[in-house]
Amino acid sequence: MFDALSDRFEGIFKRLRGRGVLTEADIDEVAREIRLALLEADVNVRVVKSFIGRVKERAHGADVAKSLTPGQQVIKIVHEELVATLGGTSGKLAMNPKPPTVVMLAGLQGSGKTTAAGKLARLLKSQGLQPLLVAADLQRPAAVEQLRVLGQRLDVPVHTAPEGGPADPVAVARTAFDEAARLGRNVVIVDTAGRLQVDTALMDELRAVRDVVKPTNSLLVVDAMTGQEAVNVASAFDEAIGLDGVVLTKIDGDARGGAALSVKEVVGRPILFVGTGEKLEDFEPFHPDRMASRILGMGDVLSLIEKAEAAFDATEAAAAEEKLRKGQFTLDDFLDQMQQVRKMGPLGNIMKMLPGMPKELKGAEVDEGQLARIEAIIRSMTPAERRDPSLIGGSRRLRIAKGSGTSTQDVNALLKQFKVVQQMMRSIAGGKRPKLPAGMNLPPGMPGLPG
Repeated sequence: MFDALSDRFEGIFKRLRGRGVLTEADIDEVAREIRLALLEADVNVRVVKSFIGRVKERAHGADVAKSLTPGQQVIKIVHEELVATLGGTSGKLAMNPKPPTVVMLAGLQGSGKTTAAGKLARLLKSQGLQPLLVAADLQRPAAVEQLRVLGQRLDVPVHTAPEGGPADPVAVARTAFDEAARLGRNVVIVDTAGRLQVDTALMDELRAVRDVVKPTNSLLVVDAMTGQEAVNVASAFDEAIGLDGVVLTKIDGDARGGAALSVKEVVGRPILFVGTGEKLEDFEPFHPDRMASRILGMGDVLSLIEKAEAAFDATEAAAAEEKLRKGQFTLDDFLDQMQQVRKMGPLGNIMKMLPGMPKELKGAEVDEGQLARIEAIIRSMTPAERRDPSLIGGSRRLRIAKGSGTSTQDVNALLKQFKVVQQMMRSIAGGKRPKLPAGMNLPPGMPGLPG
């Protein structure tokens, strides 16, 4: 979402780093460029004015003047003020000391409320909680069925209106508490109806549902693609029903980032969660400091570590480490490692989290299909061939290519590259620094990148 803004900041900071001394004129020029970058990113004008004012005030101060690296000091100031603009600290759901905790999701039609309800249920379930999904959106056709499908995929119960009963969202919300008690559920997630625009009928219905469920958390689901309008929508909902936080969806799209940078300062409500993709697992708590680092091209190592910890099984990782030490790395091991990496999400997103990653690589399109082809090739081999690729002669290569829907050239390339990786692993096991032959590129996801 922030690619264009990140590029602008990267260009500004590149010039700053090369200057040993910053004059007043230099700081004013940097401020002007940052202002333009933020306005182009569709950030609210009031937020831009406040942000630039704080940055200039601090940048003109004695700390920058006395710093040995004033350029770096200004970058630090911009980072800190960006974190403050995004909310300062990470917000959390308030938990009711007397369960159930009720989370009511509101928003305009098309913002992704129902999907967000499923994603939130998955996240809370992974944290050891027992969610119940409540289908109180009786306006949009198929909304109830969509929530049912999500519930089945997550193994989370869904409370709906009785068959043949009146389409009354207030009644559905009211009876959800009995269902939660019956099933022993300690979190109730209420999916409410939306409209194409803010109107009286929508707000009246939401207020009626709110008065019945008395939510512990009222969250507004906002599509990041709506830009500055998201701030106006958030203000309207907050005034009508009172909000505790915001869920920002579709931040993996082409949105310019203005909503994320504006909503906290204008509405005064924190962004609690962000939807980072289409899959149910593409949903995470919002961390202002990490997002600021990603916007400024500094990477996001903490989020990357959390993704790795969630994707990699500790026992399997220990076994793989032992094999590496012994130099016994096989194609089966490589396939396991590749599948673990894919669990972390799209490789393009992972690369953006790495600090110091060259700009051209961060923006490069990663061919996820190549990973699928590699997996198909390995799965077309026999167990013996995976353990010992030297068994694979001409006829076997042809059979593997046909079985995987690839060519013998693809099979040859993988085997050649894997042989290099095996040699690297033996070097690592022997305490030597591995080297990659000139012109040799590793397949995406191949572990053991050469140093």
